[in-house]
Amino acid sequence: QVQLVESGGGLVQTGDSLRLSCAASGRTFSRNALGWFRQAPGKEREFVATIGWFGNKYYVDSVRGRYIISRDNAANMVYLQMNSLKPEDTAVYYCAAATVGWSVRRIDYDYWGQGTQVTVSS
Repeated sequence: QVQLVESGGGLVQTGDSLRLSCAASGRTFSRNALGWFRQAPGKEREFVATIGWFGNKYYVDSVRGRYIISRDNAANMVYLQMNSLKPEDTAVYYCAAATVGWSVRRIDYDYWGQGTQVTVSS
């Protein structure tokens, strides 16, 4: 059974940092893209960042320069370092694994975690 489990969310203030972690089990994803998405109240789930199996990274414009995605294939983990957090970053953050080696499309992500809440107060 494939599982993705996020951790590291919490309540922080504007300008603070958080590091999200996502542990995968049940299979390895060393050849798959791993991504982070988020969903704010009343909004659709949106793409945040992805890292391809070969290490390439891509970010949505709103987080580029503030967030850093990374992966540890040996540990089957993906991380999201979030810096200079803003109230508009408040959302439930989900990690996901794609069926392909590189994708920014939500449709390509078949495996999802349950999410971790990030709340940024002003």
